[in-house]
This record gives sequence, structure tokens and C-alpha cells, in this order.
Amino acid sequence: MAYFKVENLSMSFGGLKAVNNVSFDVSQNTIFSIIGPNGSGKTTIFNLINGIYKPDTGKVLLEGRDLVGYKPDKVAKNGVARTFQNIELFKYMSVMDNLMLGRHINMKTGVWTGAIKWGKHSRAGKEEVKNREIVEGIIDFLDLQSVRDQLVVNLSYGKRKLVELGRALALEPKVLLLDEPSAGMNTEEKEDLNIWIKDIREDYKVTILLVEHDMNMIMGISDRVFAVSQGEKIVEGTPQEVQRHPEVIKAYLGEEV
Repeated sequence: MAYFKVENLSMSFGGLKAVNNVSFDVSQNTIFSIIGPNGSGKTTIFNLINGIYKPDTGKVLLEGRDLVGYKPDKVAKNGVARTFQNIELFKYMSVMDNLMLGRHINMKTGVWTGAIKWGKHSRAGKEEVKNREIVEGIIDFLDLQSVRDQLVVNLSYGKRKLVELGRALALEPKVLLLDEPSAGMNTEEKEDLNIWIKDIREDYKVTILLVEHDMNMIMGISDRVFAVSQGEKIVEGTPQEVQRHPEVIKAYLGEEV
């Protein structure tokens, strides 16, 4: 049984087939990248995986459990976290507070219980300490110590991207969806991101699905690559196999095959 599996996934918007019968398997603790030209259906596949859209047909299976029909919060509770093309952070909250919000699905103490029975030895107090320890570890891991108390609105675009990555990690996911994580980053930030993604896979034991336009990044960190065009699979294979495939070259460069 595949650790993570997308099976015969299809989605239409009106008469337009955005995703057409897409299937792939992802092994545990690997980096699996989805590539394709603009409008090829990459982000739609992510939206179907994490419950923003419900597919017309198909399954999304994590350790054998079908996540189709779950809302995004329930998908997250079942182990799938995500970052977005457009950063989805609370701009007027601190880095620490944004990361703490990523812990909400792991909290077992309700709001009223926390308010009434507060104290470091109470259940709510112990939970707060544990959650802060996890978030502090992420801050250290992503080298965000210097901005931990700053408002997100005051950060550079690259730093905001890292905060969003950190918030996804705070969910303690089994599968992490990264939607164009390097967009807006400079060369140095991209090089650091490459290292962090590899380290996330190794240190956090997370399976990573990556949508990215930077082909140097894709070819440098991916275990497997899945190419799509117009909502349909072109080819799947190693980075080298996919890069050389004539249909991939045609989709990106418009060359005759």
C-alpha cells in the first residue's frame, strides 16, 4: 500500500476540465514534485488534496484513509499541512503568535477550560508549555530568532515565506504541501530554502509534495517528479528522466516533438 496516493482525480469548472484522471503514489519520507506550465492544474491538485475543492471523481489516500469529502481543517488533523502561493498569515501578529496558531489543531484543552484552570501545573498550562517548546524549536530550525517578536507586516517577503513554512510545520504534519515556496525569494534565500526542505524531510520525517517553477530547485531536491499539462499527466519519473522527456520540453518551450 502506498503511503500517500492520489487515484483517478478529476475536477471540472463549468466545461473546463482542470484536472483529468490524475493518479500518482508518493513513498514515505520522499520529496515528490509536481511541475507544469502556468494553468496546467498544479495548484488545483493541491486544492483537491487539502479539501478546498471536492473532486468530481477520485480518491486522496493517506495511509489508506480517503480524505476526499473532508474540510481543510479535518484534512490538517489527519496529517496534511500546506503553504500557499499567496502568503496566508496574520500580518499584525508577531512571528511567535502566527506559529502558535499552527498548534491549534493539537490543543486538547478548550477555551473555557484554559481560562478557568490556568496555571503552569494545570492541563492548559502544561499544554501551553509543550506548544511553546515545539514552536521555539521551529524558530531555531528556520533561523527566525531575530524576528520572533516582530509583526509579520514588518518582515521581508522571504521571511514571511519562512514564517508560513514554520506555521505548517507547527501542525506536525505527515505530508507537507509546498505551493511555490521560493516565489519572491532572492538567490541566497532560495539556496537556504533548498537546505531547509531537505532537512525537514530528514529531521521532521515529513513526506513533501512540492509545486515549484524554479527548475533548478526541482532538479536539485526531488526524488520523483510528476509533470502535468492541461490537467493531465505527461510523465512521472526521476528528475533527469522528466527533464529529458520530449512532451515536457514541448509543454514548457512549445517545441515540436
